[in-house]
Amino acid sequence: MPGRSDVAFNAIHPVRERCTKAKAGRILTIRPHHDLQAAARHQAATDPEWQADYRRWRPPVERAVAWLVQHGNRRLRYRGAIANNTWLHTRAAALNLRRLVNLGLTHTGGSWQLAPAAA
Repeated sequence: MPGRSDVAFNAIHPVRERCTKAKAGRILTIRPHHDLQAAARHQAATDPEWQADYRRWRPPVERAVAWLVQHGNRRLRYRGAIANNTWLHTRAAALNLRRLVNLGLTHTGGSWQLAPAAA
């Protein structure tokens, strides 16, 4: 039943007391993308290939988000979208640079070089 439940239906509903205590009944909202979300949830629960991709990519994404929000950076510092966008990009660039330095980025002879990956 999309939208607001019918009050008359709620008045005669045999288990109404278990559904809600509100006098006007329960409100059930079905969003426009409900079918797409349900299909995506079904795929996530049943598709082994999707699950393998998810297991592969979730840890690095979670790690990147953790790096981004550490040291009190869960909340925005400034007022306005432009200032916060600038802060976010600066923070991300600093974290990327730190990661590259940890991977062996060096500056010698006027050029940047990344150490080759060890086999």
